[in-house]
Amino acid sequence: MDNQKIILFFALSFVLLLIWQAWQEDYGPDSPATTVQTTPSPTADIPATPAAPAASAAAPEAGVPAAPTAPARGFQRGARVRVVTDLLDVELDTTGGDLRTVALLAYPVSTEKKDEPFRLMQDEGARIFIAQSGLISQQSAPDHYAVYTAESNDYRLLGDELRVPLRWSGADGITVTKTYVFHRDSYQIGIEYRIENASGAPWTGYQYRQFQRSLPGDDEKSAFLYTYTGGVIHSQQEKYEKIKFEDMDKENLDRTITGGWEAMIQHYFIGAWLPDPQETNQFYSKAPKGQPYVLGLLSQPMTVAPGETGEFKSRLYVGPKDQARMEKAAEGLRLTVDYGVLTILAQPLFWLMKYIHGVVGNWGWSIILLTLMVKLVFYKLSETSYRSMANMRVLQPKLVQLRERYGDDRQRMSQAMMELYKKEKINPLGGCLPMLVQIPVFIALYWVLLESVELRQAPFVLWIHDLSTKDPYYILPLLMGATMFIQQKLNPPPPDPIQAKVLMALPFIFTLFFAFFPAGLVLYWVANSVLSILQQWNITRRIEKSGKPAKA
Repeated sequence: MDNQKIILFFALSFVLLLIWQAWQEDYGPDSPATTVQTTPSPTADIPATPAAPAASAAAPEAGVPAAPTAPARGFQRGARVRVVTDLLDVELDTTGGDLRTVALLAYPVSTEKKDEPFRLMQDEGARIFIAQSGLISQQSAPDHYAVYTAESNDYRLLGDELRVPLRWSGADGITVTKTYVFHRDSYQIGIEYRIENASGAPWTGYQYRQFQRSLPGDDEKSAFLYTYTGGVIHSQQEKYEKIKFEDMDKENLDRTITGGWEAMIQHYFIGAWLPDPQETNQFYSKAPKGQPYVLGLLSQPMTVAPGETGEFKSRLYVGPKDQARMEKAAEGLRLTVDYGVLTILAQPLFWLMKYIHGVVGNWGWSIILLTLMVKLVFYKLSETSYRSMANMRVLQPKLVQLRERYGDDRQRMSQAMMELYKKEKINPLGGCLPMLVQIPVFIALYWVLLESVELRQAPFVLWIHDLSTKDPYYILPLLMGATMFIQQKLNPPPPDPIQAKVLMALPFIFTLFFAFFPAGLVLYWVANSVLSILQQWNITRRIEKSGKPAKA
């Protein structure tokens, strides 16, 4: 196989990768969450959504409360409580004590709007994403329709910890304090429920935590790159399991899991409920028609004796897919940086790229140096491939003579070519296998560059101000097309005229294709191509200078 075919193979493999991503988005296999349930579901009979705030939700006959439903669009709005830390600017609503808006102060909307922080959560407009929690009991308990009171409507983190209490009182002597706990330099938020039972009877209730998320809009999708937006759950049995919106449409999730976590993720960012690792919860989902999707957790019951107090605690991670932070927050949470089946290769590549960045301080140069290191690791394999290709180039005049001699007699032509290869001790497939070995590494590096939030709005040099968006002047895509053209010129022309025309068109097709890719990905491809050209040119020059094929 000559280098032309290898280039064509690389190109088609990459295009097929992108087509497969798009197919997975629309027609991918169902999540395991859609399997038939073998035990009765406690969320099978959901109570109707109350028209006004209610004290509690009635429990079904089985004695286990149903998970709450989503309210109608246009959430009931109470007083807003603003909380500002060093990393977060959030708004809580006294109706339900919901977390309604979250702005990430360290992540601007764009390089043109550096003073406007990216809003990950919001409860208005076409894109809905909020975090809710509440209590359910046959007695009085505050769900996400209950109205709390707050001591202040504005809180600022001054020390290392900030506690924001919201209070609710029932008619039967039950008092609940819902406290949000914020920490310095952290995207984790603690949620604590303190239940004080001043009634004359034991109080038994459950804690639920849930996200509400609308379908991603067109402005959140890319026509050229697929990144997953939707639900994810984690357990000891299924380390990383996607709960897609279409799965929720087909069937409600209903699974009992000890430990684990659940999340709603999108490109670069995540919201995740993190229960205690020893806690058992029912993981559920709902897809109310015309309303946001719901993904939640329902705890085991807790009983508070008269005159006693009880506590529910949970944590929420709301922020970037920063692997170091997520690894500290919960086991397996960093898997939301989805490298797919090549995680085993992608993780070391990401670690190395991050280490290089710690030295050079620029993500663009980190990509180039990482590409150089990968090329050095595969130097010998690449040398074998390029030597085989150079040998084929040296033999090109003799191959042309064979084609002229045998014309359309393909059988005799093939026999003559094999005799020539045997005489010159050349393996025509010698350049293929070493290239195939490298493909998984290059695809893994592609996923690293696509998924890493560190590259978001990361500048390189001159006109490249954001490696996660396209080159504004299309210079890198043009350079990439030029390097592909040069690589073709280093190889002998293919014998098949149709193949020759296809290969000649590839640099132009890929230039147009990559014009809309993130600059970081194109930079990696350009760097890899330039290094390949230098190595191949040096080997080809030496072999052509000798005038005879070199030993493979």
